[in-house]
Amino acid sequence: MFRSRSKEEKAPTDQVTADLSKQPRDPEAPKGRPTPKRSEAQTQRRRAQTAPLDRKSAMKRQREVRRQDLAKQREALNSGDERYLPVRDKGPVRRFVRDYVDSRFAVAEFFLPMAVIILVLSMIRTGNLQQISLVLWLGVIVMIVIDSVFLSFRLRKQLNERFPNEPKRGAVAYGLMRTLQMRRLRLPKPQVKRGERP
Repeated sequence: MFRSRSKEEKAPTDQVTADLSKQPRDPEAPKGRPTPKRSEAQTQRRRAQTAPLDRKSAMKRQREVRRQDLAKQREALNSGDERYLPVRDKGPVRRFVRDYVDSRFAVAEFFLPMAVIILVLSMIRTGNLQQISLVLWLGVIVMIVIDSVFLSFRLRKQLNERFPNEPKRGAVAYGLMRTLQMRRLRLPKPQVKRGERP
């Protein structure tokens, strides 16, 4: 019962292990699942600990997180903090475009007040005032188009000089859309004064 085995009894197992060791293992053969990184494993553990048990509390928590993110975004739009700005406003190119547009007068930013004045003039039933209002409409639209064309040329030139290797797709259109808003209502808030070079 407690005696040692003879050499003959040991031989078959040695032969099997020798046969297995002789067969080469494919180094690219999958082991069944990838080994997770330490950071992934830790986040999974934390998630399992902090995950709410029911759906109602999960939704409540998600709403609270979203509310906090929106509050940070609103604060960033007022202060110009790059970290919490929306994606469309982030980056040095967009910041330069905002500063360039905010540092100058644009005809388009006065469109709403002029439109109200022209609308009031067109409602008055005097023949001359209605004709004047039509001419003013035409004049305002022509001035906005000319100003926007010049602005887009100058802005494109400045962007190519200052940011030759940065992606500039949509930056000029972003600037033109900003000119259509009155300066006080622009978001993110203007960070430069009129006449100040960006």
